[in-house]
Amino acid sequence: MDTAVVRQIDPNALPATSDLGTRLLGMPLKAKVSLGVGLAALAAVVFALSLWSSQGDYKVLYANLSDKDGGAIIAQLAQMNVPYRHADGGAAILVPSSQVHDVRLKLASAGLPKGSVVGFELTDTARFGLTQFGERLNFQRGLEGELTRSITALAAVQGARVHLALPNQNGFFREQQKPSASVLLTLHPGRTLDRAQVAGIVHLVASSVAELSPKAVSVIDQTGALLSGPSDAVATSGLDAQQLQYVSQVEQGYTRRIVELLEPVVGRDNLRASVAAEIDFSQTESTSELFKPNQGEAAEKTVRSQQSSEVAGSGTVPAAGVPGAMSNQPPQVATAPITGPAAPLQTAQLGGSGGATGRRESVTNYEVDKTVRVTRNATGSVKRLNAAVVVNNRSTTDAKGKTTTQPLSPEELDKLTALVRESVGFNQERGDSVKVVNAPFRQETPVLTELPLWKQPELIDLVRALAVPGALGVVALLVVFGLVRPALKAARSGKTSGKTLNAVVQDEESLPPVPGGALPVLEAPRSTVQLDQVRHLARQNPAAVAGIVRDWVSGEQAA
Repeated sequence: MDTAVVRQIDPNALPATSDLGTRLLGMPLKAKVSLGVGLAALAAVVFALSLWSSQGDYKVLYANLSDKDGGAIIAQLAQMNVPYRHADGGAAILVPSSQVHDVRLKLASAGLPKGSVVGFELTDTARFGLTQFGERLNFQRGLEGELTRSITALAAVQGARVHLALPNQNGFFREQQKPSASVLLTLHPGRTLDRAQVAGIVHLVASSVAELSPKAVSVIDQTGALLSGPSDAVATSGLDAQQLQYVSQVEQGYTRRIVELLEPVVGRDNLRASVAAEIDFSQTESTSELFKPNQGEAAEKTVRSQQSSEVAGSGTVPAAGVPGAMSNQPPQVATAPITGPAAPLQTAQLGGSGGATGRRESVTNYEVDKTVRVTRNATGSVKRLNAAVVVNNRSTTDAKGKTTTQPLSPEELDKLTALVRESVGFNQERGDSVKVVNAPFRQETPVLTELPLWKQPELIDLVRALAVPGALGVVALLVVFGLVRPALKAARSGKTSGKTLNAVVQDEESLPPVPGGALPVLEAPRSTVQLDQVRHLARQNPAAVAGIVRDWVSGEQAA
């Protein structure tokens, strides 16, 4: 190398720039890239937070939809640009709470949800050229749909299907077939239908179809059990559901009476009662007739029928009898106590010259007292009762707060037994049994298992609610402290480093001689003259000035 010049230049000799754009342009490429990436990441975080906060909470739009209706609703929501979510394994569709009512109205205008049941709206879209068979089929489908909607309106019915068999009526047939119907019910879990409700469903279907007899309607549940049947049918395989329900109601009623009567005496949760009732559901009917005669002469007599006949004639009475004095006398007057005073039946003239003959008969029938008695025994009468009651020991607390238990005395048990007998209507003749026993109750302390903090539902919900904004906040902090802050720090350090850097310049051009032979040390410019000297140096030796600036930016001191 020809010349090696070492110059010390104070960076304060350069003018300080206050423009932010100039500072950013003077930053290194690595710092510029870091600052750009950081600002882009911050913008993405802010956009994600605004998008998440604008969605808000979701509410149920429709629940318990069929797959067909769910797919149609989701397709319609996609066309309407409405965000949605699934819940309960896809059984419910959720939309933002602020749009629930608007979306429902818009879907209703589009005919959604259609449901698996269609009614008489089938006739609204009648096609031209529809055959008579098609009209009959649409009418039958519409009638089945309307009946299904009416039946599913019941509280205990979850779903229903109605099948109608409507034969074609033709005037050329001598014997017309009668329609029939079948109803399949799907009940809610834990719900049942009593006999009156089943009869109501049967009559609803029978009244909706012309010439349909209630006996031709069959109703079954989801288990295949026949719910409908003739009202006078006698169960041969035990009690039916209605009878079992009645027995349960009777037993619960007696148990409630016992508990309400003894709880004020022994205290709450200090007794257990159970009543078993034997109910007689047999139906018996007896008829008896009782005949009583008319008592006394003064008793009123009712004539049922009366018949009388009289025969009269004239002629000679032939001689009869044993000759003598008796045969020469006329006959005695006959008497008839039943028919009243007797009339002369025949007369005879002395001398046997001639006379008159006659006969009268009268028959009177009277009504006899008759009593016909028909007795029907009531069904569901109590045949026998068995009541069992367990009473806890009496607990007493002393002045020190210590609790002790003592058994009840026999006199107290007798009083409780008498109360129980009176409450259930004890009848010894029908074989009722009441038993009251005193025994200590076992007090089991429930073991409370503390749920860990990280498993508590409140904490889980809070974490779910704060997970998205918390994660976005952490990302924003990492971007600020990892990318943006180092870039800004590098920009500030590049502006004023505060150090004197040495530059080793290898250049063929030699500097102008300086008096005294010493290399001048350039100090920070204090006036315009010094600033002009620095500019002159930059024009004379640009490579040296460029090296000095490069060392300032990199933060290294020139050798």
